[in-house]
Amino acid sequence: MTGAFITLEGGDGSGKSTQAAMLQAWLEERGRTVVRTREPGGTELGVEIRRLVQHTEGHVAPRAEALLYAADRAQHVATLVRPALERGGVVVQDRYLDSSVAYQGAGRELDGQQVRDLSLWAVDGLLPDLTILLDIEPEAGRERMAAREHAPYDRLEETGLDFARRVREAYLGLAAAEPDRFAVVDASGTPDEVHASVVSLVRAMLDAHH
Repeated sequence: MTGAFITLEGGDGSGKSTQAAMLQAWLEERGRTVVRTREPGGTELGVEIRRLVQHTEGHVAPRAEALLYAADRAQHVATLVRPALERGGVVVQDRYLDSSVAYQGAGRELDGQQVRDLSLWAVDGLLPDLTILLDIEPEAGRERMAAREHAPYDRLEETGLDFARRVREAYLGLAAAEPDRFAVVDASGTPDEVHASVVSLVRAMLDAHH
């Protein structure tokens, strides 16, 4: 079997981690070898970068933030993602370069194309076979986030609704621009309802992929 690269994108509270875990279980039940990972934080270096960027109580300059995420992405793809794909595994990943375009581009108001080009250089052009955008109204996502008990301090999660709305619009724009790679899923339903939509998309992609 050849490998497949699936990424899950979406704003805070859209359920990416939950859906990644459910998708991993579904794939493994069907005999696929799955590597589930995330950005930032999928490697030892990434864990340190995640800690620096997301939990620093103070200002991280937008360009510095974008460069740190690109460094994490370069290490992650070179040491984890590409080797897994070459072994024929399915990589299920929570966030990838589209997150940088949406968050550092639209959210932090950098040039989205420059952010994308930086990430593409960092990963030597690797794009997912399928990117699933879990779309949810920012207000609903924030309500989900607030319901989490003992949530850790996260600088990105302290941004306001205007930031979240810019991020959502950026994601929807990315999905519209690359319909062959992106699929938009309504993330406002129950985990099982969202999972059913995700599985339908993944099954179709795998069938076409092979």
